[in-house]
Amino acid sequence: MKKTLALILAVSVVSAAFAGPAKPPAQKPMHCAVMTEDTVNIATATKNKQFADYKGRRYYFCCEMCIGKFNANPAKYAKNPSVPIPVAPKHK
Repeated sequence: MKKTLALILAVSVVSAAFAGPAKPPAQKPMHCAVMTEDTVNIATATKNKQFADYKGRRYYFCCEMCIGKFNANPAKYAKNPSVPIPVAPKHK
């Protein structure tokens, strides 16, 4: 019985070693809040400051022109895909 358990444990460890790191879950593509047919790379848009916050949500854009259109009338575009604004954890 002990040998069987040891064998199962050894096989489990070896299997886990060859499995490699787990892949992160695939992110749902984000679309521009103004030009909804265009997808937006969130990392690039964040780096280029191509986003706006409105009513507790963050909206990403494919280009500078879309930022201007959104800021001129955010309520018009607020129904389009958005994500919650990241909030820093509160320290106690």
